[in-house]
Parts: sequence; structure tokens; C-alpha cells
Amino acid sequence: MQGIVARLARAGCVAAEAEAAELVAAVDAGDELDAAVARRERGEPLAWITGATVFAGHRIAVDPGVYVPRPQTQELARRAATLLAAAPGPRRRAADLCTGSGAVAHHLVASVPGAEVVGLDLDERAVRCARRNGVAAVRADAAAPPLPARTCDVVTAVAPYVPTASLRLLPADVQRYEPRRALDGGADGLDVVRAVVTAAAHLLRPDGWLLAEVGGRQDEALVPVLAACGFDAIVAWRDDDEDLRGVVARRLA
Repeated sequence: MQGIVARLARAGCVAAEAEAAELVAAVDAGDELDAAVARRERGEPLAWITGATVFAGHRIAVDPGVYVPRPQTQELARRAATLLAAAPGPRRRAADLCTGSGAVAHHLVASVPGAEVVGLDLDERAVRCARRNGVAAVRADAAAPPLPARTCDVVTAVAPYVPTASLRLLPADVQRYEPRRALDGGADGLDVVRAVVTAAAHLLRPDGWLLAEVGGRQDEALVPVLAACGFDAIVAWRDDDEDLRGVVARRLA
């Protein structure tokens, strides 16, 4: 075990001891474990090697090639679950655009009994992975979701929002392994997010809520887009380091 910790630490893994424990628990000892450690040394996401990660207290399967859900997204998932649980009427509905592994959608299903939650993603690998996580997932463009208008209480989205020019600033292993489609948000990072806002305006019932993950100062750029699409009560939230993590907005009647 200590040998694995040392190897991971030398490779630059910040949480080497915790990652070593995950690898030992998930992979058989011997050549298979040595190969798994070597994959992590090269920077491959830990979740792809072990087959899963923990998100908001849930074990989420993550297949190779599928975007790995980030810990900072847990706040979006929790906020969305609270809003969905408070929605009026006997049938609560949500759509999770750019669902990826389905982590957010899975949390909504687990947290709001009886809620109808659909996950949408363009990547067929992600759709299959989300279904493995118990999500009713379909392959579809977030800009044109094949769902009835004004039927959702909540729409969530962790769309790509890294400006293209900033991709080079991401950690080397992220650039090397993780799907660019899940990261590259265009010139200002908001190409897909703007499409999500338009789609959410179509999907949400009056007083329904959109929650989208953004960063930097993108909340400022997104306010006029949200207002033009009929949203108000726009609020941004930040983490303990005061970094922007997302925005929530209410659909007007």
C-alpha cells in the first residue's frame, strides 16, 4: 500500500493516500493493480480506472470517456433537489441537460421520491452510463430537447463552460484524457450555456427554476441572456474560496 501511495505522490496526485485506498479496494492485487496504478500515474481519471466515483453521497458509475462529475457540482445538485421537492402539484418533473454520467439526475431521483427526471446528452457513451446509474437518459441536443413545453419544474445543466482559449490552462491530465466536448464552451465559454437557457425557457412551467454551472465572471454575461428569455430572481452562488460556481433563475409566467 505505501509503495502505491509513493508512486501516486511522485506522479503528482494530491490525495495519493486516498486514491491508493480506492485503487486497492477496486482492483485485484498483482499485475492488474500494478497496471491500474500505472494508468493513474499517466493521469487517467481515477473514476475511469475504478469504474465509479462518489457524488453527493451516491456511488456513480463512470465509464471511460465519460466526463467525471466534480465535487463542486454537488451544490448545484442539492439546490436543484430542494427546489424540485418544493414544486407544487403531485407530479414533479426535471430535465438534466448535458447529463454526462447522470450524477445530478441520479441525485434528484434519489432525493425527491416519485419525481420524473430525464437526462439528455449528445454523447452516446454518456447516455449509456447515465442509464447504468438509474437515469432515464436519452441522446439529444441540449439546444433542442425532445420534451414537451412548460412541463418541467426544474432544469439543470452542467454544460461545457471553459472558454476555448483557456483550455490550455486546465491540468495536463484533464486536457489529455477528458472529453473536449464536455469542456469547451466556445469563445467566452457560454455557447452551450446560452442554448441551455433558451431550451430551459421552453421546458419550464411558470415559476420553474433553471440551475446552470458557470465560472469566472460568466454570471454577469449571462444575466441579460436570462432576462431576455423570461427569467428573473437571478442569483449566483460561490464556493468557500469565493469562486463562482453557478447561477439559479426563475422562469416568469
